[in-house]
Amino acid sequence: MTAMTPGSNIPLTASRIAVDVTAPVRLDVSGLLLTADGKVRSDDDFIFYNQPSGPGVSHRSGGGSAPDAIVVDTDAVPAGIEKIIVTASPDAAGQTFQGIEPTATVRGADDGSTLASFTPPRLGTETALVIVEIYLRNGAWKVRAVGQGYADGLAGIATDFGVSVEEPEAAPAPAVAAPPAPQMPPAPPAPPVPPVDPRIAAAPVAAPAPPPAAPAATGRINLDKGRVSLQKNQTVSLVKAGKPLLSKVKMGLGWEPAFRGKDIDLDASVMAFGPQRNHLDSCYFGKLSILDGAVKHSGDNLTGEGAGDDEVIVVDLGKIPAEATALFFTVNSFTGQKFTEVAKAYCRLIDAQTDEELVRFDLTGTEPQTGVLMAKLIRQFSGEWEMTAVGDFVKSRTVRGMVKPAAQAL
Repeated sequence: MTAMTPGSNIPLTASRIAVDVTAPVRLDVSGLLLTADGKVRSDDDFIFYNQPSGPGVSHRSGGGSAPDAIVVDTDAVPAGIEKIIVTASPDAAGQTFQGIEPTATVRGADDGSTLASFTPPRLGTETALVIVEIYLRNGAWKVRAVGQGYADGLAGIATDFGVSVEEPEAAPAPAVAAPPAPQMPPAPPAPPVPPVDPRIAAAPVAAPAPPPAAPAATGRINLDKGRVSLQKNQTVSLVKAGKPLLSKVKMGLGWEPAFRGKDIDLDASVMAFGPQRNHLDSCYFGKLSILDGAVKHSGDNLTGEGAGDDEVIVVDLGKIPAEATALFFTVNSFTGQKFTEVAKAYCRLIDAQTDEELVRFDLTGTEPQTGVLMAKLIRQFSGEWEMTAVGDFVKSRTVRGMVKPAAQAL
């Protein structure tokens, strides 16, 4: 049996496999069939206890005494389906994975032989989890350990992969009283409602208030509407027109002195991390290229004077190696000047081919510290990249001292 770690994969030695997920609490286990674009073809490709069978994939209930499982017959998976993801969520509404250590076990469906197991590390506020994926690569089926958590429950996973998630409709208002009318024959019964996973549909709905307010925007921010200005802790998906932005981008970082005539010598850096928050390398003024040239630094700016970006880091997203799943951008004061001496600092993501500004984050607060975690780029297992504005201050004059707080902030 192979004990897997996040991102690792093994070839499947059986055409029919079962993936069960165990934990100290009851879990709901689901499967989604995905095409090459990472989406379901229709809601029929969402397999769960209330819709237990699909082409080549089925849900097997443990009946409460054994774990639920997703069974995959790779010989019966239809053409065009390149990936089946297996998800898990606690059965109790609102329960997180904090203190719960789920383990996925991949078995031969016919003989019960154990092929691999995977226990995702460091789970916390997640209420749903993509735990493993079975995927087709060069004509052969493999299984990969994923361990991606969602804080918005199974609905967040379903929405990300194209499943329709609709709020329950409000009950119709009672009709206004009218004069008696001749008795009419009863209306025909309503057509049966297709199965709906209650974990999605039973979300609480706020009481209506007249006049109704415009519904709040849902889902992740993307680049469809043009340039995005982020606030602290906001995230934008680097997707435009439904397609990942897998090209060269530039992260420009800039700052201005708070006091006229005074130089501010700050240093921009980027650290690369692996799926277990393991530090891979750092790119800074002393090391201008990392990850085989996929990340390059423009060089040191000693004053902070002048318009435009003070330092630029170029990132070829398409050439980032598979073992690098996160890039963390930081700014440090090597000479010990505090950020209270900085009038403004910002970072902005630019399309390197068109010089179009895509995302901007302006640092609004300040603290008497010598380092700041500005922003992070995280690669999702679907291949898309997301940028999150961070803006946390750290006591560190060099990028070396930023590694530990950056890893904790991933």
